[in-house]
Amino acid sequence: MTGSIIAIGAAIAALTGIGAGVGIGLATAKACDAVARQPEADGKIRTTLILGCALAEATAIYGLIIGLLIIFMVK
Repeated sequence: MTGSIIAIGAAIAALTGIGAGVGIGLATAKACDAVARQPEADGKIRTTLILGCALAEATAIYGLIIGLLIIFMVK
C-alpha cells in the first residue's frame, strides 16, 4: 500500500513537466505573434521569452527533483 502511494505522489510531482511544456509552447506562440506585429521590438520580446522559458523549465526541474525525493527518501 505504501509503495503505491509513493508512486502516485511521485507521478503527481512529475506532472509539472506537462505544465511547463504547455506554458513554453503558449509563450513561444505569443512571442511569434508579437514579433510579427512589431518587428522592431524583436530584442525585448526575445529577452522576455527566454526569461519566461527559463522560469517555466525551472518549475519542471523542481517537480522532477521532488518526485525523485519522494521515491528515494520516503520510507
